[in-house]
Amino acid sequence: MSALRCVGVDAGYAKKSPCVRGIDLTVQRGEIIALLGPNGAGKTTLLMTLAGLLPRLGGEVFVDDSATSSGNPRAAVRAGVVLVPDDRALFRNLTTAQHLKLAAPRRKSAAAPAIQQALGYFPALTRRLDVAAGDLSGGEQQMLAIARALLQRPRVLLIDELSMGLAPIIVESILPVLRTVAEQDGTAVILVEQHVRLALAVADQAVVLAHGEVALTEAAGVLAADLPRLESAYLGS
Repeated sequence: MSALRCVGVDAGYAKKSPCVRGIDLTVQRGEIIALLGPNGAGKTTLLMTLAGLLPRLGGEVFVDDSATSSGNPRAAVRAGVVLVPDDRALFRNLTTAQHLKLAAPRRKSAAAPAIQQALGYFPALTRRLDVAAGDLSGGEQQMLAIARALLQRPRVLLIDELSMGLAPIIVESILPVLRTVAEQDGTAVILVEQHVRLALAVADQAVVLAHGEVALTEAAGVLAADLPRLESAYLGS
């Protein structure tokens, strides 16, 4: 059973002119897909549509073979689809601990172990629990955004531009966490990332969007060894 399956998905902001067209995409449990492509290819639009923040203009999306609602972010979260947006969507005045408590299970007996598990992925946050999100470094903010998402126990984790504003060395420290989460929890991950080599190193599959359509789907390792082919796909050729 696939974790997420898109069939002929059209997405965008005007019904008569979708900027993402005919997307067929399948992500298995425990699989990481690197969603690549040039700026304006439609990567963020697709993630926002999968997360219910934009209504689909066509096609169907299935999570664990169950059809999902269109344009309903709460329903998407209930189905297990959780988005970490490129701006991280943190509350600047809330502390790290407060963010984690808000996302944790409501039952007190389950909340504390869940928070400890999330902090286990990002030990650096344990020293910053009383620090407001606005005072965290960019890397710490990204760690907090992902930890908060993991507390929602996603079946499908969507991460948009993980490396936005971060040094590559910070990105290299965060990406292995996604591999661990995928392998240990069976979480399916779709990762939008401009650091192509880093994304391909952690991913199982790569999907390249160009001009709003899938230009190439290939095993990440194969594509990493054939960068001219990747460059050609970026151009939509």
